[in-house]
Parts: sequence; C-alpha cells; structure tokens
Amino acid sequence: MPERNAGPRLYLAVDNCFASKRWTRPAEWMALLADMGIGYVEASADNECDPLYMGREYLARWVQEVREAEARTGVRVANMYSGHGSYATLGLAHSEPSVRERMQEEWIKPMCNIAAKLDAGIGFYCHAFANAVLQQPEVYAASEEDLYARLADIAAYCRYIGVATPGVEQMYTPHQVPWTIAGAERLLREVYARSGGAPFYLTLDTGHQSGQRRFKRPTRAHLLQVAAGLAADQDGAEGQGASWLGPESIQPLLERLAAAPDSERPGLADQIERELDRYSYLFAGEQDGDTYAWLRQLGSYSPIIHLQQTDGSRSAHLPFDETANRNGIIFGPQVLAALQEAYRVPAEAGMPPRSEHIYLTLEVFSGTAELNNTILRKVSDSVAYWRQYIPYDGITLEEALGHEG
Repeated sequence: MPERNAGPRLYLAVDNCFASKRWTRPAEWMALLADMGIGYVEASADNECDPLYMGREYLARWVQEVREAEARTGVRVANMYSGHGSYATLGLAHSEPSVRERMQEEWIKPMCNIAAKLDAGIGFYCHAFANAVLQQPEVYAASEEDLYARLADIAAYCRYIGVATPGVEQMYTPHQVPWTIAGAERLLREVYARSGGAPFYLTLDTGHQSGQRRFKRPTRAHLLQVAAGLAADQDGAEGQGASWLGPESIQPLLERLAAAPDSERPGLADQIERELDRYSYLFAGEQDGDTYAWLRQLGSYSPIIHLQQTDGSRSAHLPFDETANRNGIIFGPQVLAALQEAYRVPAEAGMPPRSEHIYLTLEVFSGTAELNNTILRKVSDSVAYWRQYIPYDGITLEEALGHEG
C-alpha cells in the first residue's frame, strides 16, 4: 500500500522584529526566545542585519555571532526576512532601472548569501508600483514583466547557492503585488517557468487580507449613483472619495455621464465598463479578503506563514493574547484545517513543488513607547496560544489536527 500522506511538517517560529532597537545581538534575542520554548527564529533585516546599512564585514561577523548563539541556545535561524527599510521603497519595481538593479544585486542577493551560510530560507517584500504605473495598463504590464524576470533570476540564484525556499510576501493593495489569489498564483507560475524550474514561493500573512475588499470593482449601479451625485453637486459628489472607482481615466467619463441626457446614459455606462476592463489588475474579488481562502488555495506553496491576530479590518500585527483574541478572527484550528484542504487537492502542473516544511512564524510588532516587559509578554502569550496547536516542532499537519490543543 502507498504510504499515507501526513502533510507537511510544522514548526513554530518567531520573527525577531519584536526585538528591534532593544535586543539587537543574536545572543540576546535567541536567549529570550529559548526561554519561551522557541527553537526557530526568523531574522529580520531591521534587527541589525540589513546589507545596505551594515556592510559586508559587519555581516560576516553577524553570521559568526549567529552560529555561536545557535550552538549555545539551541535556537536556529530558520529564515531570513526583509523588514520595514526595504518595504518602504519602490525597490525592485522602481522607475529607475539602476535602483531596481541595486536592490536585486546589493540587497536581496547578499541576504540570500547569508541565508545559504546559515542553511536557512529567505522571504522578502521590497517592491511597489507607483501610481503613475497603475494608471497606464501598458506600463503596468511592462513593469510586471520586469518584476517577474527579476524574481526568476533571484529564484535561480537561490537554487545555485543552495537556498531551497525563496519567496515573496503577499500584500493587500493594487500597488503591491501579489495582492489577489489569482495574481499570486500567476506570479508563482511565471517565476517558476522563467527560472527554469527553480522553486519560488509565497509568504502568506494572516493579516494581509484586510484591504482587498476596499478595492472591489464598482458595480454599474454604483457608477450610476456616483454620476447622479456629481449631477447634484457641481463641486463633486460628496463621499465619492470613500469608494474605489478604479483608474483615474474614468473621472471625465463619469462627469459626461452625469451631464448626459437619459438617452445617452446606457452608452456612456457601457464605455465606462469597457474602460474598467482595461484595468482589471486594480480590482479584487470577495474571496481575496478572506485569510482562510488564501490558506486553502495557496497554503501548500507557503513555507513561511506569518501569524498575526487581526479583527479583519487592519493589519496591526497584534499578539494572540486574551484581549486581541476576543475580537480576532485568526485561530489555530481554522488555520490548520485550511492548510489541510490545501494539501488534499492534487498538485497542479506548472507550480513549484509543494512545501514539505511550514514555519508558522509569529510576527508581533512592538511600539516605540511600549515597555520591554509588555513586548515580551505579548510574544510569550502568543507562543503559549500557538503551542496548543503546534505542541512540538516537526509535528505533521495530520498529527497537529489530531492533537486539537
């Protein structure tokens, strides 16, 4: 009989972003996590290991410090990850090719080299499309093609140096792809094909479904309502800015619709619909705002899953403590059940190999004015919550589902 598929092995990890600007040496944050019963850590570039800020000589010493601290504490760096520094820029999608090249060659690849030295994976998010790109479908398509090519080059480079699971994080607004389920699947297929079959993955974040439903395509009825508001208010429809209408190019069409006689309105409405068709990349569907839909459909291609509690309205990177859980929508049993569904469906052709190991990684942010004890309590409470469902590292998904906390 064929061996029963128990699913991927699961590990509970913590992103060391909580320690940024406070506990900055590897020995410090590893010791704190070891005391919490954590054996795996995701090392954020923000916690003093950013290639563009720190330089090669420092990073070589940092890698040595990590190895020494790993030996002392038993905590291992499972993954390297980007932070706010690179997230805040256009990065790999910058309007200037030289900046894109610099991000690729002088930030991402040095981080990949660190990951290789530590036998770790790597994930990142360091690109965004400027509004000028979003407003021009041809420019957007070219920018997307350039991004795919760069990610494919990174995937091939990681395969060459022995980093098995490079990946990009999913986001939740049109200027930060991938932000829809269909767009994320397309990215994975494109990068896998263009890299010659080098694996490349997603990082799913349980709070990154808080924006998509703000960007659903407006219905014809809503467009007519906006036009009616414009007709009634010559200075602009009150509240128009509160809803997403898509490209700026439809504004003059809406103004024409507002001023048109009844006989011309259906034709103008059809014209607006055709214009919206040209900008399909600006719109999300209902399921794109559902964390569990992402996990069910793409969880098997996510070797890193960032865990944060959320009420569904914002990505605040809240802890899994009693207060946040009371209003939260992210819970261990539902996450594991969604992952089980992802692994039950047959593997799809053209996609990278499915993840055999998933690092469920707590990503709890700390406030600038928060007390140290408060920060550590938030992390330790989150660890305690998730240890109900991942009682030990390396547990199979099937075993974790049977454990039931």
